Amino acid sequence: MKGLTLKEIARICGGTLHNCRADLGNQEVSAITTDSRKVEQGALFVAIPGARVDGHSFIPQVMEQGALAALTERELPEAEYPYIQIRSSLQAVKEIAEFYLQQLQIPVVGITGSVGKTSTKEMIAAILSQRYRTLKTEGNFNNELGLPLTVFRLRDEDEIAVLEMGISDFGEMHRLAKIARPDTAVLTNIGWCHLENLKDRDGILKAKTEIFDFLKEDGHIVLNGDDDKLAAVGEIRGIRPIRFGIDANNNYYADQIEPLGFRGIRCMLHTPEGVVQVQIPMPGSHMVYNALAGAAVGQIYGLTLEEIRAGIESLQPVAGRFHIIETENYTVIDDCYNANPVSMKASLNVLKDGPGRRVAVLGDMGELGAEEKELHAQVGVCAGESGIDALYCAGPLSQAMADAARETNPEMEIRHFADRNTLMEKLPELLQNGDTVLVKASHFMEFGKIVEWLEQNGGEKRQSSEGNS
Repeated sequence: MKGLTLKEIARICGGTLHNCRADLGNQEVSAITTDSRKVEQGALFVAIPGARVDGHSFIPQVMEQGALAALTERELPEAEYPYIQIRSSLQAVKEIAEFYLQQLQIPVVGITGSVGKTSTKEMIAAILSQRYRTLKTEGNFNNELGLPLTVFRLRDEDEIAVLEMGISDFGEMHRLAKIARPDTAVLTNIGWCHLENLKDRDGILKAKTEIFDFLKEDGHIVLNGDDDKLAAVGEIRGIRPIRFGIDANNNYYADQIEPLGFRGIRCMLHTPEGVVQVQIPMPGSHMVYNALAGAAVGQIYGLTLEEIRAGIESLQPVAGRFHIIETENYTVIDDCYNANPVSMKASLNVLKDGPGRRVAVLGDMGELGAEEKELHAQVGVCAGESGIDALYCAGPLSQAMADAARETNPEMEIRHFADRNTLMEKLPELLQNGDTVLVKASHFMEFGKIVEWLEQNGGEKRQSSEGNS
């Protein structure tokens, strides 16, 4: 890893290097990880103390596996191997990641927003990969620990980084932006999420736009121009935002939008460099916004319309993000990675076009603050109006969802259960062969177990048609 010797790492984070010969102190580490299972020869293992597992307990094991040294918050008087002692492991990894990324001197695209961060990140990475060796955030590595760990995956041969940045409170984006120092900042929308700390959409806007705090002087800002809050964002330190959306007043806009069911969506993308027809391989009108954001970023980095089209049409699904699984008995829409009111409504609008009985299996949404019951009720109204056939939901907050759906559409089959396990016990008698089943809830509900059950009990898989939200 370029420039990251043990001596330099100790200097960057203000740590004390123990038990280190001169030759080892000048040796670059091969990798930096907090996961003892991923330690490789010559790596630096960072011990993170956690509520359930303390990384310090794995230090002897990782040293036997070939780690070069450990970074620890504790003094290790019995240790005969090199280690760096610091006050905070988390603060240290942030400082090291900030230094390392600046050493690489590659463009950084930072992506944030209330909904669609991951699918927009996947779209942008797919487009940029048509020309550049691109590293992107994997999984949910988008917070104050995940972002540094993503940065540590970068190597000299990488040409551009696409980094997802997620927050739940004020100040977090400021700290993430200090690490990433984006050349291009992309904001997808300002929706209803993380309201426990951010209170309302104005609070969300304030917190998300902290990404501009460390934007490069010659950087770019790419915003959803159809979002009322983002539409009000003006020039930032001399940088005029590039706007995308369905409205033709945006710099990048789409028309002739043709839904193709679960095969995706076809549309015309209008850009300052010309017009191109694309077929987005994932369903849902929200995917048009992702494609527009991707086209804007692609042209910032010099891609042609043909490269942009090829990147959009090469997009692959991510597990838990509107991933469509075809089994013998069911069409399963695995959208259970996370949920908020906006993404719930978007997924219901896609479900309504599915084959067979359209069944929504939904669960509680977290971090919605004082209005959590009302926001669950709004999803229930959307379900009732969507034209789907059945709503099965679980969790205490989802009672408001079921009640609102029942009031909106008394003819729809609606069942509410106290928890996920009770719902799973009833699914065999509730579902029918040929059903299209949407599974969605906040991550803490662990609805991935429902998807696993549907895969195991749905018969042999057919050739899958996949999507991503």
